Amino acid sequence: MQKTPFSHASRIFSALLVAATLLVLTGCNFSITNLTPATVPANPSQIYTITASFQPKTQHILRDSINPRIIIDGSSYKMNHSAVNGDIWEFDYQLPAGRTSASYYFICDFRTEGQTSSMPTEVYSELQNLKIVGRYVLRSEATRAPVGSRVSVLGAGFTSSDIVYFDSEPARTVFESPSSLSFFVPALAAGRSYKLSVVGSGANLDVGTFRVDGITFQVSPSALSLRQGEQQSLTFTIPQPAPSGGMLIDVTTDIAASIILPEVIVQAGLSSVTIPVQGGQPGTGSLFFKSSAGDSSIPVTVTK
Repeated sequence: MQKTPFSHASRIFSALLVAATLLVLTGCNFSITNLTPATVPANPSQIYTITASFQPKTQHILRDSINPRIIIDGSSYKMNHSAVNGDIWEFDYQLPAGRTSASYYFICDFRTEGQTSSMPTEVYSELQNLKIVGRYVLRSEATRAPVGSRVSVLGAGFTSSDIVYFDSEPARTVFESPSSLSFFVPALAAGRSYKLSVVGSGANLDVGTFRVDGITFQVSPSALSLRQGEQQSLTFTIPQPAPSGGMLIDVTTDIAASIILPEVIVQAGLSSVTIPVQGGQPGTGSLFFKSSAGDSSIPVTVTK
């Protein structure tokens, strides 16, 4: 049968259509998924692992032919199989000194069953970005505690100007090191959760939520009468041993010149603390205490 130009063109068009369809199906049947967080904490070695999943979606792709690469800072590097999963590949990249970010993308070559072309099929990912942060929170030592409890926050990039906040309420904060802060749970309404954050000269950091639990304490004696320069003991008792870090009891007075007393902290594992209270200038007023059960006070009189 004689072949007309039209029938010849039809066969060429059909072949091109099949080829184009194969390319589309190949792209749809192979996925590249970046498993690397966009933001990662800094480390002293400046080496960061970039991980991605290269997953064929059809059995016609020859797994032994899959060859992932990463293009980062204009250079191409071969990626290595992860021991976790056969579809996961990784690459350790040492970021140049002084750099805090990098852009990269992935390329993967592979072959399919019955492929006649000598050139493997190649797929690309979208451009990816990596940011290195030197200030971050790893975790809070606890997510709930009674008023006055001392709790640590671990992370990096902390400074002496950082303050821990419960919602908009600042807590007494202690700078321990660039990787550790601690705070005392302020006298807030118990039985509810608050947003915990670190606010300072650097970027504000979200710590998570923190639940304030209720606790009460007893004070003995119920009144103080002192002479100027005289000392008496004041005992605070809590219903259960203080948690790790101890428990701060917030004590204030309206006659600051008449009362001399140290900070009141029940040490970890103990259920009471006794402090000396010394009379200063003559005066009459009160010592005020805060707990999750509310405010209380005892009267104080200082005479000559």
